[in-house]
Amino acid sequence: MNSPAWPAEPADGDVVLRPIKLRDQRAWREVNRRNRDWLRPWEATIPPPAPGAPPAHRPTYRQMVRHLRAEANAGRMLPFVIEYQGRLVGQLTVAGITWGSMCSGHIGYWVDQAVAGRGVMPTSVALAVDHCFRRVGLHRIEVCIRPENRPSRRVVEKLGFRSEGLRPRYLHIDGGWRDHLVFALTAEEVPEGLLARWHQTRRLAAQEQDRAQDHEQQK
Repeated sequence: MNSPAWPAEPADGDVVLRPIKLRDQRAWREVNRRNRDWLRPWEATIPPPAPGAPPAHRPTYRQMVRHLRAEANAGRMLPFVIEYQGRLVGQLTVAGITWGSMCSGHIGYWVDQAVAGRGVMPTSVALAVDHCFRRVGLHRIEVCIRPENRPSRRVVEKLGFRSEGLRPRYLHIDGGWRDHLVFALTAEEVPEGLLARWHQTRRLAAQEQDRAQDHEQQK
């Protein structure tokens, strides 16, 4: 990874991605606690240990941040928090970064339910993808989502990610091995940038809504 690529703060209007910090602990915990029931069905869990092995424990916030930043400094991860209108509202991580002949990574994310539906998450993913393709030098980004997670699937559908099928029992989520759908993009598929394409999609949707409203008023 080139040194200018991390840390970085991609931004678009009210939405900012910035490196996660130890001092985010209070805000991060507050948002995560308030969204516990909403997030639990989609969160990664630790599988049972092998016979005779000690049980694994979830890391503390400080342990998590130190691990994420060490991985970022090693060029294997980009851990961001999402800010909306100056307030921490979620987290987005580009993980599994692989170089050599692959040059790929995968994105995971969560967002405060209080701001869902405002375009925060699609904008955040678009910012991350453009950063990975244009500054970091990756060629492919994928997102793996449980089939039941309709809100998360809508994010990648809005952004035009390509569906690549099902990975059975792919990740340990909410206490069990869960199937995941795979969605991906390569740099060649968004030469204009994913954020620009997302803005165009939103403009066209707004124009269509205006036309529909005009039609209703003329009845």
